[in-house]
Amino acid sequence: MPPDISLFTLTLLCLAALAAGWIDAVVGGGGLLLLPALLVGLPHTPVAYVLGTNKSTAVVGTTAAAVTYVRKAPIDVRTALRIGLAAVAGSLVGAFFAAGINSAVLRPLIMAVLLAVLVFVLVRPSFGTAVAPSGPVSRKRIAAAILIAGLGIGFYDGLIGPGTGAFLVVALAAVLHMDLVTASATSKVVNVCTNLGSLTMFAIQGTVLWQLGALLALFNFAGGLVGARMALKRGAGFVRGVLVVVVVALLCKLGYDEWLAV
Repeated sequence: MPPDISLFTLTLLCLAALAAGWIDAVVGGGGLLLLPALLVGLPHTPVAYVLGTNKSTAVVGTTAAAVTYVRKAPIDVRTALRIGLAAVAGSLVGAFFAAGINSAVLRPLIMAVLLAVLVFVLVRPSFGTAVAPSGPVSRKRIAAAILIAGLGIGFYDGLIGPGTGAFLVVALAAVLHMDLVTASATSKVVNVCTNLGSLTMFAIQGTVLWQLGALLALFNFAGGLVGARMALKRGAGFVRGVLVVVVVALLCKLGYDEWLAV
């Protein structure tokens, strides 16, 4: 635990972890809230430690959501784990390069991708709301999901992180023709793998504040349980609405960092 952190700051970080767990469980993107909160709350802490602590928190809430989904949602655990194993590899590599990343170079690219995702979801109101087709998914589509959602998004999660869950949901729904509830459920299994991979690298590098991460993880865990149950109860339309809000918020945050932040 950082010695100079105040009780007020700690309380705000706990609330941010709770809300982030809920967002992550419903559609992903909790890092949009928790990572900036950690950066503001720990202004003198090296960024690598903030990223590592964020992962130590997020992995607990995402695991809670994943377990809840697996027990109640009709997901293909075998396919999810295959994508997840690729995501572990991608996140390990991403976390390895995280210390030297220049966010100013990647930020415009991420904004362009997010904008494309937002337009795609808005112009196709039925995206992810229809019942997924029955029958086995083709090997080509599974291979594409492993490459895009596993290696590609896994690498991004280890490198930067915020928005990973939302990217996974959209990618899985588009590539594997899942409804949004099933895609969100599957993404949690994959996201647990990416979090474990990147956390392993941060732990090896010694850049995790374990005491703070453990405290925030308790709140993230509670948020994850509540969010998963709400998504299962309210269905794909609810998940789609939260997805749009998260993508818009992430765009605004990145846009502020790019053009308005001093």
